[in-house]
Amino acid sequence: MIVWINGAFGSGKTTLTEELRGRWPEALLYDPEMVGFVLREIVEVPTGDFQDLRLWRRQVADLAVGLVEEYRRPVLVPMTLVHPGYVAEVFGRVRDAGIELHHFFLTVSREVLEQRIDGRTHAPGDPVREEQVRRWCKDRIAPCLAAADTLPPDTVFLDGESPPRDLAEQVLARIGAGATG
Repeated sequence: MIVWINGAFGSGKTTLTEELRGRWPEALLYDPEMVGFVLREIVEVPTGDFQDLRLWRRQVADLAVGLVEEYRRPVLVPMTLVHPGYVAEVFGRVRDAGIELHHFFLTVSREVLEQRIDGRTHAPGDPVREEQVRRWCKDRIAPCLAAADTLPPDTVFLDGESPPRDLAEQVLARIGAGATG
């Protein structure tokens, strides 16, 4: 089983995933950004967004499937993925492999997202890079908010402004996990 936690930057994907890990210790944590970081070391990313690389999308799906098949454990995936074609491509590969996929999307107001982005440190000791990352995250708020209407029909929308404990309970109840907490 794959549990994909989606939402804008600052929506609480990582926080929710950490809460889930504490209650569901057998679940593996898989961050697709790591695939992007590796690809950036090997090839140019002309748009600056590694999700635009077809290889990134293929590798993300294939590694998620491989983790489930190899280790027979559930996999938690905290990752913003809102481009309709990319969602269809990645989720389609997972489902074509016969892997159960649960997709959750954290909804958060623009104002709260901006506050959360401004409250995090992205590039310690590098104020120029810090501002670039904040701007990049904020520039993606509108597309993430608009994506809610284009996500797969089985997407479960959660109020990302709720306490992480409550969100974790909702996720675990929805997927029927025998987690404790």
